[in-house]
Amino acid sequence: MKYKSQKIAYWFWAFSMLVFTIQLTYGFFMGFARVGLDGLHQWIPFNTAHTVHLNSLVVWLISGFMGAAYYIIPEETENELCCLKLAYVQLIALAVVAVAALVGYHVNYWEGRKFLEIPRPLDWLVALDVITFLFILLMTMLKGKRQTTTAWVLFGGLLGAALLYLPGMISFDSQILDSFFRWWVVHLWVEGVWELIMGAILAFLLIKLTGVDREVIEKWLYVIIGLTFLSGILGTGHHYYYIGVNKIWLIIGGIFSSLEPLAFLGMTLWALYMYEKGEKRHPNKIAIYWTLNAAIVSFLGAGLLGLAHTLPQTNLYTHGTLVTAMHGHLAFWGAYASIVLAIMMYALPNLTGRKRYNKSISKWAFWLANVGIFTMVSAFAAAGIAQVYMERISGFDFGQVQKLLHPHFWVLITGATILSTGIILLLIDFIKFGLPTDEALEYK
Repeated sequence: MKYKSQKIAYWFWAFSMLVFTIQLTYGFFMGFARVGLDGLHQWIPFNTAHTVHLNSLVVWLISGFMGAAYYIIPEETENELCCLKLAYVQLIALAVVAVAALVGYHVNYWEGRKFLEIPRPLDWLVALDVITFLFILLMTMLKGKRQTTTAWVLFGGLLGAALLYLPGMISFDSQILDSFFRWWVVHLWVEGVWELIMGAILAFLLIKLTGVDREVIEKWLYVIIGLTFLSGILGTGHHYYYIGVNKIWLIIGGIFSSLEPLAFLGMTLWALYMYEKGEKRHPNKIAIYWTLNAAIVSFLGAGLLGLAHTLPQTNLYTHGTLVTAMHGHLAFWGAYASIVLAIMMYALPNLTGRKRYNKSISKWAFWLANVGIFTMVSAFAAAGIAQVYMERISGFDFGQVQKLLHPHFWVLITGATILSTGIILLLIDFIKFGLPTDEALEYK
């Protein structure tokens, strides 16, 4: 590492991996409940497990983004982080909010809005925590010795994510209005500003791992920004088909949803092209694997699978089925989980001074995790298609269909087991890297 304050990124990532473990655990609770093995129902009902699973995803990814920002911004600005003690307080506050929300979910203290179930008082604490985080970044950047496009795109994405959280804090008596603005948060996060965050982290990693000229990388970054906003903002309309809004959204949502894969395709081709054009190959091969995985799998999951079921003619049948789960799992894994793991695996050797990136455990973790997620996605796809045919076309009863899908969920559990084995290996590798140390500081 180049700056002592970058060490704080380690603790945000450690918290991320802890919450990631919780997400996987509750995913298993749901999977076994799906096949009738719901012995924990008295203590952890399916809806509680579902809420924890979804919201822990959001928490560990946001914590991962924060860690990435705290690692990247000092290097991009050539300056130590501002207010380092405040950054540690911000991490503790984030952890306290997460624990409070987790406890609340188990006693039915929540808002009941998918992905945004966190109780309203905690919303304000989250807002304060994020404002503190953005203040630290902004002060660091303003005092920096240099300004880069990568740093400002990263900050812009994080700022956009914070601002777009606000519509989710507004209360409505109308279910239509509530759902309308909820999608402003969820969709414009994952198919808007989070893509800026992903693009900036991807740009940073490509510069470090391939040696490609910064000017070339950052010109392409502008293209990604353009494609993201062209398609992502109006593409929000594909969520409005069935909630009672004006029919014009059927047209707008359908057209711009079909354009959304362009942003991910552009990002994928850009990453592969830059990798091939690079004049050097960094010895940290596992970081390269995760970086390219983020670009390629995001196109497959968010782009192609998203397009496969969001067009009006198809979504008429697939809306609210397991086909959506197929798209969601691969999209989040490729676009966001992989990029967090990529920056983590790049930074850990630099923070700790331990060059463990050629260990077989890292490679096994990578391949098992990806084989596991693709097995899960295949199971969701088969179950979703069967569900659409039996439930939406043939008119079978919902409960009857769920029982008929049990074999697919056993495959899902198998895939989740493979994925979790990979993540356990990743956790072991993370722990073996040890704590960050000043001895790893690069003196110039």
